[in-house]
Amino acid sequence: MKDAIVFDSHQFVRNLTASGFTERQAEALANEQVQLLNSNLATKNDLEAFKTGLEAKLASVQTNLETKIVGTKADLVSVQTNLEAKLAGVKADLEVKIANVQANLLKWMFAALIAQTGVVVTLIKLL
Repeated sequence: MKDAIVFDSHQFVRNLTASGFTERQAEALANEQVQLLNSNLATKNDLEAFKTGLEAKLASVQTNLETKIVGTKADLVSVQTNLEAKLAGVKADLEVKIANVQANLLKWMFAALIAQTGVVVTLIKLL
């Protein structure tokens, strides 16, 4: 049940009759005014109930956000793990390619050294 709104209908009727309304008109207006006030204004209990409902909704939103944040953190950890794995794979691939280039370079250097030694030996024999 709603709390009653304080409204001095007797004073309201007196003011209206002093302004020229009949007592019957003033009482009818006072009754309508009381009806309007009681049906349209929020009481302290109404506001408290609204506040309680709003707090419950806010708590629910907070819980949902916290859940989504935890999920997002998990997604970020997963992405980080995947990136680290891919980077490790790229690093290993580059190390293999660098080793192959080094091996090829050493082959060419030894081949050039042997060829140069052959040229020098031939030049020494000819001179």
